[in-house]
Amino acid sequence: MREDDGSAAAAPPLLVFAHANSFPADSYRVLLDLLAEQFEVVAPPMLGHAPGLPVSDCWPHLLRELQDYVQQRRGSRQVVLVGHSLGGLLGLMLAARQPPWLRALVLLDAPVIAGWRAWLLWVGKRSGLVWRTPPASAAARRRHAWSDVDEVQAHFGAKAPFAAWDPRMLADYARDATVERDGRRVLRFAREVEAAIYATLPHHLGRLCRRVRLPVAFVGGTRSRELRQAGMRATRRLVGQRLRWIAGGSHLFPFEQPQATAQAIVELLREMGVPGDAPGRRRGLPIMPISRSDTAS
Repeated sequence: MREDDGSAAAAPPLLVFAHANSFPADSYRVLLDLLAEQFEVVAPPMLGHAPGLPVSDCWPHLLRELQDYVQQRRGSRQVVLVGHSLGGLLGLMLAARQPPWLRALVLLDAPVIAGWRAWLLWVGKRSGLVWRTPPASAAARRRHAWSDVDEVQAHFGAKAPFAAWDPRMLADYARDATVERDGRRVLRFAREVEAAIYATLPHHLGRLCRRVRLPVAFVGGTRSRELRQAGMRATRRLVGQRLRWIAGGSHLFPFEQPQATAQAIVELLREMGVPGDAPGRRRGLPIMPISRSDTAS
């Protein structure tokens, strides 16, 4: 149909999914397949590795990379952006630019760092301390090579942060987050890039929130250490009642509970007036109530 007959505005928007730091988009295959029941889904494969766009303070090149990706794929469609951690914060920065084609944003465990916490972050970056403390220091030393995919899966499966993962997503991560190189499996996401992203975390997100005019929703894990560290005051101001919790979920809850995560995303998008069930898509993602109990501080 022609764009000027009103059909473009009524068409289901494109859903763009932006991944967390060090977790390439292919790692989310199970979750993205569930979302694809309702939307056309695309995802930048690995932010932070584009030639000529190095990671720098407050992530201007990462933001450009995401915006360019969306612009190249949306055509004349509106866009909803769903971002996990890094991806959510980049989505918030993009929303602050008020592009007319961005319709809604869902943040997955991507809290807004503001107030005294933002000041401490700025001090840490200015002093260089942020490079010498976790998570940046841990990322820089991360093991990055194994003999084969089975060894990758065994290595991560034995670590506490991965213990609760859906087995399908752990298998996808072991296969798709690594690549064959010189007879070994090595991480696709360069550990120096991962460390640099942590060390250059934006400290101005609180100010950017004042420019956001589109609806924003948030899904958090009730056991997310990252949420406790960042605080939720600024995020609550931003999202209001558009807040959901994944019971028992850590910061990595999209990998632990992909079905519950997909349900929460679709429910929140419907509340924000975003139609799903695009023509020609399969039906089948059951939409069940997600806990609204406010258990995180």
